[in-house]
Amino acid sequence: MTDTLAAENELDPFGGADDMGADMGAALSERVLNQDEIDSLLGFDMGDGDDSERSGIRAIINSALVSYERLPMLEIVFDRLVRLMTTSLRNFTSDNVEVSLDTISSIRFGDYLNSIPLPAILAVFRAEELDNYGLLTVDSNLIYSIVDVLLGGRRGTAALRIEGRPYTTIERVLVQRMVEVILNDARAAFEPLTPVHFTLDRLETNPRFAAIARPANAAILVKLRIDMEDRGGRVELLLPYSTLEPIRKMLLQQFMGEKFGRDNIWEGHLATELWTTETEVRCVLDEQQIPLSQALNFKVGDTLMLNVSPDSEVSVRAGSIPLTTGKMGRKGQHIAVRVEGPINPDIAANLSRGKR
Repeated sequence: MTDTLAAENELDPFGGADDMGADMGAALSERVLNQDEIDSLLGFDMGDGDDSERSGIRAIINSALVSYERLPMLEIVFDRLVRLMTTSLRNFTSDNVEVSLDTISSIRFGDYLNSIPLPAILAVFRAEELDNYGLLTVDSNLIYSIVDVLLGGRRGTAALRIEGRPYTTIERVLVQRMVEVILNDARAAFEPLTPVHFTLDRLETNPRFAAIARPANAAILVKLRIDMEDRGGRVELLLPYSTLEPIRKMLLQQFMGEKFGRDNIWEGHLATELWTTETEVRCVLDEQQIPLSQALNFKVGDTLMLNVSPDSEVSVRAGSIPLTTGKMGRKGQHIAVRVEGPINPDIAANLSRGKR
């Protein structure tokens, strides 16, 4: 009995394995996740911007959105738009204007309408060749800055903002002129890719009246920053995927001018190889249709009579395609054919159309 107790004390000198397991379980049960660990688990980080990578549950929620990276040509188009807007707005305002591209992202149309900071002016425009609409949002800071610049406001003074009132006719007209300049630059930015004319349809101040797509539809959102020294604001350009669908193949290009299914270098190489390709040509003297019973009775030594004479023309064919006609003759020890007619000009057209 004494030896058994001593052995148990040697194996469990601190009071037994059960007590140790209970202490460890109590310690683990008291482990509480802090706020940073919870945010990391859920994928929410207050310090991240809209263009940050998502993780956790938030990544699963946003996984249904279509990524704009599937249309790589959009980045080139909008980079060109930024350069054009910088020059155009400098001429429009006679001030030092800097335009920068903040983000290009995908968003549901309904979520974007709910996230527009009011007051703002929403310009609904129509893409004529694409037969659909787009949305251009000008925030309050840029509206007052443009009005201040165009009406001769002094630099270094903050623009007077009276929130809660509707925009006046003068403010709407000045913003409309700026929107027309931006839409003209957007037309020039798309010009190397495809001709698209953007026409201003109307100006709205209530997002509910600017619905150009269903709330669940995906759209491309481009955020532009316009700085005029100590003044400026944001312009947001939204294009639904349904608007870009007619030129989707062009937007899938990796660089400007890329051609799908057609390569000039490959065409030249193929043409060179075709000119040096050996083709089997057959001369057909005559064709006859006979009953199958007669063909089965053919024997060695039978003579077949052809409905041609020595001066009759024969058909020169490549496979089953007739190329030209000629007359049979002899040249030296070889039987020859002298071409009498031109090569059939419809052969290439028939081959390209798949006619045989």
